[in-house]
Amino acid sequence: MDKDILFGLHFISTVFMTGVIWIVQLVHYPAFHFIEEKKFVEFEKFHTFNISLIVLPMMIIELLSGILLISLYWGFYYKAGFISNLIILFITWLITFSISVPLHDKLGKGKDFKLINELTQTNWVRTIAWSLRLIVLSFLFFNY
Repeated sequence: MDKDILFGLHFISTVFMTGVIWIVQLVHYPAFHFIEEKKFVEFEKFHTFNISLIVLPMMIIELLSGILLISLYWGFYYKAGFISNLIILFITWLITFSISVPLHDKLGKGKDFKLINELTQTNWVRTIAWSLRLIVLSFLFFNY
């Protein structure tokens, strides 16, 4: 695959994920507080299934394209940028699958304000990480 097309795909997937994570952080997770308790389990199942359809393909595109970009770009400037970007991406994956997914699993058993607050608070790390990724990639992309 052409490295410029791959870079564009990686950049667009990161723009997309950064937008999604900010909406989730500022709107969606706080809205969990307003879901009626008797409908919460059904809502949580709806949320986890449907959000996965949106974010998993983009997360996979980010990961695979990020790995490939390291091997396609040879200059130190780009290699260092892509490596640091991939490290931040690994942090988002680690938090997603070690913290966020287990919290969603627990919320799938019933509404718990403490768990909702924990989910919202720990999601700030992912929100900041994706935002940092976008900043790094924007710098690389627009200075290419």
